[in-house]
Amino acid sequence: MRRLMIRTAILGASGYVGGELLRLLAAHPEIAPAKLFGESKAGRPVAEAHPHVAAIHAGANFERFDRELDGIDLVFAALPHGHSQKIAANVLEKGIPFVDLGADFRLNDAATYEQWYGHPHEAPGLLGGFVYGIPELNREAIRQSKAVAAAGCYATAAILALKPLVDAGLVKPDSIIVDAASGVSGAGREAKEATAFNTVDGSFSAYGLLNHRHTAEMEMALGGTVLFTPHLAPMTRGILSTCYAEATGSGDPLQALTDAYADEPFVHVTPEPPATKWVSGSNGAQVTARYDERTGRIVVLSAIDNLGKGAAGQMIQCANLMLGLDETAGLTPIGVFP
Repeated sequence: MRRLMIRTAILGASGYVGGELLRLLAAHPEIAPAKLFGESKAGRPVAEAHPHVAAIHAGANFERFDRELDGIDLVFAALPHGHSQKIAANVLEKGIPFVDLGADFRLNDAATYEQWYGHPHEAPGLLGGFVYGIPELNREAIRQSKAVAAAGCYATAAILALKPLVDAGLVKPDSIIVDAASGVSGAGREAKEATAFNTVDGSFSAYGLLNHRHTAEMEMALGGTVLFTPHLAPMTRGILSTCYAEATGSGDPLQALTDAYADEPFVHVTPEPPATKWVSGSNGAQVTARYDERTGRIVVLSAIDNLGKGAAGQMIQCANLMLGLDETAGLTPIGVFP
């Protein structure tokens, strides 16, 4: 007898992450989109915002979220920070598994949230109920949870690169520097001068100096002090993270990564410096590391797709675990090349 599909609602379905969720779920054997909420495009055709999935969502329109989730088995939220705080209690009270990509429930405490986001948290009592959503770090906790806060894209790239080295004692956690470059889709689909074609084409720029909010996630996961500088690259999707830290003087960092990720389905350790193109369109992450004897530092690099492992792919990976499904269902580590 064929198993019934798991019906999911997507909040923020009209954005880039929503579109990527729809693309990936089209290949998922057990999860199917049932309600597509998009406030800014309510009443408009899904195919208008996401022509790449028009063939399977012809005739479907975005809806305005009215807090009714009857018949829904799973909720994905891809909303700007501050929005999930307003609806999380409603979802959780219904007992529906909830995967949130917003920043609202990623951090451990309300004071840290206010420090980095500039306003008080509106639902501090819910913070302890969310598991931080990087499966390679918190797989068993995610399996047991009904509420997961999927990690930020930059944070995912840096943490996957650095966490095994911190855990193995190969680097000093208070010496970490992260330089990372993201494709323009990381800024969302809303039109902005800073991400317009004429601004980014042929250019490479830094932003968020000293205060980018993903720094807080990195420090929470790595247990140290991180100096993080994000950059905007003239490409649509992808993140390349180059991380530096003082070495403690013992151990091979590439071997530490190899040991840590030997059984991971989505993290590949490569001897070569990875490129974003290698993981484009996938839930894969590729990492490598070197010890520099001259400076006494370790350099570790990671490449992910900011819309894949950095967003929609990781959300689905977390949902698979929460629902007792094959963790890899609907996902691939294989990128689209060239």
